[in-house]
Amino acid sequence: MTTLLKIDFVSDIACPWCAVGLGALETALANLDGEVQADLHFQPFELNPHMGPGGQDLGEHLTQKYGSTPEQQAQIRQTISARGAEVGFEFHPGGRGRVYNTFNAHRLLHWAGEQGAGAQHALKKSFLQSYQGRAECIDDAQVLLAAVTDAGLDAAAAGEVLASDAFAAEVRERQQFYAQAGIRSVPAIIINDKHLISGGQPVEVFEQALRRIASGEVG
Repeated sequence: MTTLLKIDFVSDIACPWCAVGLGALETALANLDGEVQADLHFQPFELNPHMGPGGQDLGEHLTQKYGSTPEQQAQIRQTISARGAEVGFEFHPGGRGRVYNTFNAHRLLHWAGEQGAGAQHALKKSFLQSYQGRAECIDDAQVLLAAVTDAGLDAAAAGEVLASDAFAAEVRERQQFYAQAGIRSVPAIIINDKHLISGGQPVEVFEQALRRIASGEVG
């Protein structure tokens, strides 16, 4: 018997570990096909909500924010790339290059959530490929719209969203909701509104947790 689980994937496309976590979750769900079915929703979280247009050099940003050295950053990038490869995600060899504001991407993801089954998931993956996979300028409208097209969605309708303030209030409300719920880092994967899996965990961690929740082993 297949158990339907509501899964809220709280994340930011600016976060490389979110690409790793999504790939691991997708693999776990594929492995549990026939046991678990996911009602998957992508929820907004901004790592850098005050980042201005054009962004900031990644190395400079990481040094300012975390105090990390270029050598440490290179090692972390190597680790993330290896973890990505395990779940079929290929990161840009030189890293992301720059850090950008992602609010407009979140507005489009909210819009995609209203476009039918699978649309939001497809756009999330397209955005991750654009930024994490190809190091494209993800605060540029044309880059966002190209990702919309790649996801098989209506770029003209998405352009109308970008040209307005559509879904801005909804995205901020969702961000506030998860902040008040205690989410401080991403990815944060919430199952059935009460079980939290934090971080870009390995496939087996997701698989075990989903199986236990689906079986009722954890209430």
